[in-house]
Amino acid sequence: MRKLFCEICPFTYRLSMEKEILKRKVKDLLHKTQFAKQRTETSLPVLVYKHNSLIRRRLGNVNMQLQENKATNLALAVTHIDGLILRPGDTFSVWRQIGRTTKRKGYKEGLTIEKGQPSQGIGGGMCQLSNLIHWMVLHSDLTITEHHHHDALDLFPDFGRQIPFGTGTSISYNYIDYRIKNETSNTYQLRLWVDNEYLCGELRAAEAQPHTFHIHAENEYFSRENGVVYRNGEVYRDVIDCTTGHHLESQLIRTNHAKVMYECPPDMVIIEK
Repeated sequence: MRKLFCEICPFTYRLSMEKEILKRKVKDLLHKTQFAKQRTETSLPVLVYKHNSLIRRRLGNVNMQLQENKATNLALAVTHIDGLILRPGDTFSVWRQIGRTTKRKGYKEGLTIEKGQPSQGIGGGMCQLSNLIHWMVLHSDLTITEHHHHDALDLFPDFGRQIPFGTGTSISYNYIDYRIKNETSNTYQLRLWVDNEYLCGELRAAEAQPHTFHIHAENEYFSRENGVVYRNGEVYRDVIDCTTGHHLESQLIRTNHAKVMYECPPDMVIIEK
């Protein structure tokens, strides 16, 4: 099979990346997107949702030093987002806020995913930040305008999982981004910080939302298909009216059929297909 230009060597891969980065910058310039810019240390009054994400997680046989470095990277990144105000019409972009994660800025080598495999690179670990933001946004009336997954792969065995599989994100500066738009009449705010153990986040608003949301997984199981193990299931978002408490609808937000990339433990129940 003929190689793509980006697969010839590391130089052509980097060249291809820079081309995509430039294309994204030109696209944003031409579209004249109204990006959120204002930040304030004063929190908006209404807490929409909050979540804490453990930083140093054991992910298969990944070097724990990369997790330590990730803690440094996250602590640097959140300083560019914390307090950001999303007024009606504003768009939030992870990369527009953080910028390039370079060694010169203090970022260290952390865990990254390249071509469906664990790798490492300067600024690694930013996916955990976009994961946290995405999970909070799922509990709001904000609109997700750009969201990427890790190409239907189950990369690591569960370790203290708190949220359904398949609700994560994949980002890479700047052309693989995570973006949301405030299409409501309400004003929102992102508060983010890091403590000794957790990446912490709050999504706040000027006024209470008309809805609450509950995200849950259904029909989860592992299957073996042609000798390959897959993780299956659906993720739903229930919409609930705050005034009446009535369940308004269930939205299917993700169907998982992810190839398992780690050695399956002996006690894993696998359905043969």
